[in-house]
Amino acid sequence: MNPKVKNALEWTYCIVIAVALALLVRYFVGTPTIVKQPSMYPTLKPDQRLILNRLAITFHKDLNRGDIITFEAPSKIRVTDIEADLSDPVAEYKNGPKNIFSKFTYYVLEIGKTSYIKRVIGLPGEHIKIENNKVYINGKELKEDYLRSDVVTTNEGGAFYDLIVPDDTYFVMGDNRTESTDSRSFGCVPYEKIESKVALRFWPLSLWGNPDK
Repeated sequence: MNPKVKNALEWTYCIVIAVALALLVRYFVGTPTIVKQPSMYPTLKPDQRLILNRLAITFHKDLNRGDIITFEAPSKIRVTDIEADLSDPVAEYKNGPKNIFSKFTYYVLEIGKTSYIKRVIGLPGEHIKIENNKVYINGKELKEDYLRSDVVTTNEGGAFYDLIVPDDTYFVMGDNRTESTDSRSFGCVPYEKIESKVALRFWPLSLWGNPDK
């Protein structure tokens, strides 16, 4: 074989392997991201940099209340009282890709995909009720020390405020309750649509660490 051709093939193999490894790490292990919306303020602010832990989801580990997660945005983000089915209060996902190539670009390369970042509030099987500007879980008020003192939780504009969280789903909300489109509007998020847990905030350096803590 021509040495130049052989050299070119070797470089091509190396590049292909490097890209494949990078994609595997990004999709199954972890990836950096930038906060773009104010829905988790003041815990997370726009332009802060995070490391997302995908291993927990890859190995299907249970999530805990208070975990900050990312997940695929539902296809319908606002459900009216008339449309809401409180016997099955699960977020709607109907606009996903259909063929192998589009699935690869959407789920692995995440081209054209929108993700949300929220906090886990309700776990599978729990009764969630929002009333009197507070959150109740199984009849007990949820203490949310991570919220600002002036933040209240209302059900205005949301159809899902008194429900049982279905199996394998989670009720999620942003810390900036008045500026967050979350489970109050679209329902509980299926585990299969959850992408990662927030593992580390690395920028700004003064706030280095796990924002859950």
